[in-house]
Amino acid sequence: MIRKIIGECPVFVLDTFGTTYAMRVLETGQIEHLYYGRKIRIDDAEALKEKHAFAPGNTICYDNDHPNFSLEDMCLEMSSRGKGDVRDPFIDVMSESGISTADFVYDSDRIEDGKAEFKTLPGSYDEEGKVEHLTVTMRDKNMGYLLELHYFVYAAEDVITRSARFINKSKENVHLNRIMSLQLDINDSDFVITTFHGGWAKEMNRHRVTLSAGRFVNDTSIGYSSNRANPLFLLGREHTTEDHGEAYGFNLIYSGNHYEAAEVNAFQKTRILTGINPEGFSFVIGPDEDFEAPEAVMTWSDKGYNGMSHNMHAFVRKHIVRGEWRDKDRPILLNSWEAAYFDINESSLLKLAKAGRDVGIELFVMDDGWFGTRNDDKQALGDWDVNLKKLPNGLKGLCDKVNDLGLKFGIWVEPEMVNVDSELFRLHPDWAVCIPGKDHSEGRTQRILDLSNPDVVEYMTDKMRNTFKSANISYVKWDMNRIFSDVYSQYLDKDRQSELSHRYIMGLYRMMKDLTEEFPHILFEGCASGGNRFDLGILCYFPQIWGSDNTDAVCRLNMHNGYSYGYPMNTVGAHVSACPNHQTLRVTPLMTRFAVSSFGSLGYECNLCDMKKEDLEEIKEQIETYKKYRHTMQHGTFYRVKEGNTYQWIVVSPDKSTAVGMLMRKESKPGEMYDCFKAKGLREDSRYHFFGQKKKYNVKNFGDLINMVSPVHVKQDSAMHNIIAKFVKMDGETEDYTVYGDELMYAGVKLKQSFVGTGYNEEVRYFPDFGSRLYFMEEISE
Repeated sequence: MIRKIIGECPVFVLDTFGTTYAMRVLETGQIEHLYYGRKIRIDDAEALKEKHAFAPGNTICYDNDHPNFSLEDMCLEMSSRGKGDVRDPFIDVMSESGISTADFVYDSDRIEDGKAEFKTLPGSYDEEGKVEHLTVTMRDKNMGYLLELHYFVYAAEDVITRSARFINKSKENVHLNRIMSLQLDINDSDFVITTFHGGWAKEMNRHRVTLSAGRFVNDTSIGYSSNRANPLFLLGREHTTEDHGEAYGFNLIYSGNHYEAAEVNAFQKTRILTGINPEGFSFVIGPDEDFEAPEAVMTWSDKGYNGMSHNMHAFVRKHIVRGEWRDKDRPILLNSWEAAYFDINESSLLKLAKAGRDVGIELFVMDDGWFGTRNDDKQALGDWDVNLKKLPNGLKGLCDKVNDLGLKFGIWVEPEMVNVDSELFRLHPDWAVCIPGKDHSEGRTQRILDLSNPDVVEYMTDKMRNTFKSANISYVKWDMNRIFSDVYSQYLDKDRQSELSHRYIMGLYRMMKDLTEEFPHILFEGCASGGNRFDLGILCYFPQIWGSDNTDAVCRLNMHNGYSYGYPMNTVGAHVSACPNHQTLRVTPLMTRFAVSSFGSLGYECNLCDMKKEDLEEIKEQIETYKKYRHTMQHGTFYRVKEGNTYQWIVVSPDKSTAVGMLMRKESKPGEMYDCFKAKGLREDSRYHFFGQKKKYNVKNFGDLINMVSPVHVKQDSAMHNIIAKFVKMDGETEDYTVYGDELMYAGVKLKQSFVGTGYNEEVRYFPDFGSRLYFMEEISE
């Protein structure tokens, strides 16, 4: 609900189900931020106004009529340069005459229901029409510019989104050098900032820093939202835990260079900013032209980081992800990449697809290597015509045969890139982002197509359209495998080169929008060398994104934990792969690879044709289990319970009738034999059947300990050892209880002890390095 309290200085109150956001117009015309937090009742906001009698020394007073305060010592909804606020500004605009001081004051406001689409960018949406919209218009007193501050209230999710629109009402061109999407000033400091950093194959590592003074920046300038610094940005207190204490969450619906900053000034006020990265950014805005900033997302919870995450997850599920795949269960896929890489042909692909069908796979995906002369990553990107030597019957011929097996069919594309060794580059070298006549710093032996050029966007959209129409394609993996270098557009004028990065993203969004609307039945999965573009902008078009090119279960454990702070787990593509793992050479149990991947959108990426019979049987059992609990795992509420050497997650169905939990240990330590599994999110007064999976283990896993019970000596890895292992399996432990929800959540189930070297039977949990368990909770009908 949005309320305006009318008076000499209007007050605006934005209420969600659990939070209140309040601001007011100052006597001088700026907008003072009053409050954001737990829902409260506000009559006139007098108690919330900051009181000033005399401005501090060595500060600037806004005007001579108000010597009692400086804008530097105020909490504001937006800020600019030149009028005394020396903090990081919201907007930076320069006129052709060189004036950079901006003096934005309140002009008008409008409250309305609903939300229109942005002209150039994706944004949140509301099918039910319940979102409320406040527009506060500011006018620059010097040049007449308008700045619209937009607030959208999603009450049920406790989320408020924000955006800004700059309109040049002067009679000359201006240079917009910075425009943020969100500014939040808080009259306090010593917040704990949480950001997520990494790189290729090591995405979403959580970092925390306490800010008591100065400025902390989380940003990227590589052209994309990046694996170096995800735009997700959290704020909490030293004592905030997963389930207790206040937590703020911020994110940006944008896939390009982004900027998040937290700054504590001399008066212990904390300013939060998020928006387009101003580094290398400048837009020329002509008279009566405008520029819209990306939409930013913010939420607050007093239920810790899990509470904040639940708000974000609910918002993303309902107001970011869209189309027919938003609420549908995602299919279990088999991807050809780690099974074959570029060495593919129709017969080998069909053999792999048949093996997938036999274990329960639902969707077969042909990855890179199917087009042009694409035999390695050095050639043919941009030449999107089928290689008839590999696929003599074309895409349709292969697709039809895969469909005849009872499987859906998907393909891999990388439409934003081009190899120098390609027909497209030879025909249109000016379509690539590079400096003509200068040496180019290459990335993965490919270059980026200039999507600021409408001709490039139209051409590549047509190529993808024709490809997607050529066969019964049900899934598309849309990849992007390099970052920007030598940033220059041969399409843009020399005075507009600083617009390239943002114009590229707008061109990308146009292509994605056209294709996803034309092919609504296709399940699109974003990819960018893994998680190099995992953001809300992409999720507006693609309902899931490949989390990382690293499929190692131990690495993915940390990554999935990181993604879970701001993104629903069904948006994270996760595959079970072969061991030794292709990225780390680590060997982990097949059970653990499945357990970790099952908490994302599950797939397999391994050569099933070469697998042992017992591994195929285990995979078949995994897929049967996943199908039974898929809806809960893909659409349920996710909780982080424990992390460190031991990780524990749980996901609970929307109706709380079913839950699936995971316990995974990185390193087995001597003498540490006990674990307690605690649930979250269940009904306290309902009874649940808690149980694990009954497993049998290869006797060879115990090495030469077999000689502790064997009547004859067995040499490890000998023929006798292998024969015994073929017929003798070690029974695993059984966990099976009927308990109340409150007992499961507050006391937990004390699990059977793990093996610590003093004996093993069916009462002992085989739990070596990288061991894991899945536990299931089903409500018992009374």
